[in-house]
Amino acid sequence: MDSNTLSLYHIFSAVAEAESISGAAKELFISQPAVSKAIKKLEESLGTILLYRNSRGVNLTHEGTVLYEYIHSAFETIYAGEESLKHINELGIGHIHIGVSSTLCKHVLLPYLKGFLELHPHTQIAIDCQSTLHTVKLLENKEIDIGLIAQPDSNKKLQYITIGHLQDTFVASPQYVNGLLQREQISEKQLLEKSKLILLDKKNLTRRYVDRYLNKWNIDTDDAMEVSSMELLIDFVKTGLGTGCVIKQFVLDELEKGQIVEISTPNVMKQRDVSFAYSALVPLTGSTKAFVDYINDTKGISIS
Repeated sequence: MDSNTLSLYHIFSAVAEAESISGAAKELFISQPAVSKAIKKLEESLGTILLYRNSRGVNLTHEGTVLYEYIHSAFETIYAGEESLKHINELGIGHIHIGVSSTLCKHVLLPYLKGFLELHPHTQIAIDCQSTLHTVKLLENKEIDIGLIAQPDSNKKLQYITIGHLQDTFVASPQYVNGLLQREQISEKQLLEKSKLILLDKKNLTRRYVDRYLNKWNIDTDDAMEVSSMELLIDFVKTGLGTGCVIKQFVLDELEKGQIVEISTPNVMKQRDVSFAYSALVPLTGSTKAFVDYINDTKGISIS
């Protein structure tokens, strides 16, 4: 249906409701001949008579009554849609679908959401807790609106808003360190090499980054204990099961309390950017744009 046909339906509906050609013309601010011409054109296109004139105005034929009921219902639906959009705009109602790893969700995303929802309380948030690699795939497939990721290699399909940096470090419990030093009769510089490593599973982007670092120093990771989440890894390290690679910003409290200690490494691992990312190919919805604007304006939740 083209716009001309929609205009004809609008005129026909006005005539049916006014029961008059002149009444419809007055309501629509057009001439009576223009109304009559529109009705004739609609009847010709449908191959049927929709109304007939009488001394008081017009009456709908059976076919005209059937058509009017459908048109009236359609226009009511359109009106309801317009009112819903108006309501959404007035209250700032919207929906944002976010992809993020469980670790970044807890330590980075939630503080941002807390501040954003204080300003936009009617926005609905859906969160997919997945790995960074899976989040990037969801973004590329346009299945989510925005992702929070430990930034991988540059991707021309995505726009990035870098909000801080992640510092990876190796840690262990004091009890594990003391036991290893006594048992193996080694120096502190050899701790990493002799440790039972606890790492994220090999599908994780962080694990790949850590493996590349350790391989440079000929430290084998094939026998490492693998876990599915950073939170579980930290708990295993605190329990004394081995040495794990963690994000330093997320264990500052444990380090300060002495529950874990940093392990000497050949050199400091290079920091990684943590960024919000969204498709560069798809226009942002109102709610997602508001969230992106909030991120750009805030950048006050430091993880560096």
